[in-house]
Amino acid sequence: MAAPTEGPSRLVLPATLVEVTADRLRDAILSGELAPGEKIVEEQLCADIGISRAPLREALRLLAQQGLVEHLPRRGSRVAEWSPTDILQLFALRNVLERHAIESAIPLPDPGRDLEPVRAALDRMNAATDALERDDAHRAFHAAVVGLANNRQLDIALEPILLKLQLPMARNLREEARLHAEDDGIGRHKAILAALETNEPGVVVEAIRDHGHLDYLELD
Repeated sequence: MAAPTEGPSRLVLPATLVEVTADRLRDAILSGELAPGEKIVEEQLCADIGISRAPLREALRLLAQQGLVEHLPRRGSRVAEWSPTDILQLFALRNVLERHAIESAIPLPDPGRDLEPVRAALDRMNAATDALERDDAHRAFHAAVVGLANNRQLDIALEPILLKLQLPMARNLREEARLHAEDDGIGRHKAILAALETNEPGVVVEAIRDHGHLDYLELD
């Protein structure tokens, strides 16, 4: 008798120690627990996490590839720090990729089904119970918009940009909530979803352009 076929869930492998360490450090950076420019003390992290230098250094290498960590010659590593010009350039790159994705993807063949990842990310933003959860959902929302183009290389290009921008995007949302209504940031993303539901490229491009990413950023 033939062996039973394994379903997709049986093929999922457990996260490696390097991946777990990288995820923990990424969360610490994106939450602000490790501040931009802060030196990464390997001995302390090894003691805190309970790991050896080898997986920690591999995790730092992965985070450096994502633009979250910088290696300094003969001085170890530190959390990447972005200048106001860097942040403006990163937002500009995100806008270029989003516009290209929209112009490639729309009109969608089945908007009801195709927009489910965007709706799911927005629902996560709305239901988040802590800042990091909301910020991760915010990043996922923009990744889902670009994902509509079904272009793997575009997704790969966008991922490190969104990671580098997570803190500036989070500050923007929080300052907007402080100055205006608590849910104004959610409302702006609902407007993008509403534009996507029209299935009209021009309407969506206009909504992205009016998204107001830089209105509350401290860039001076």
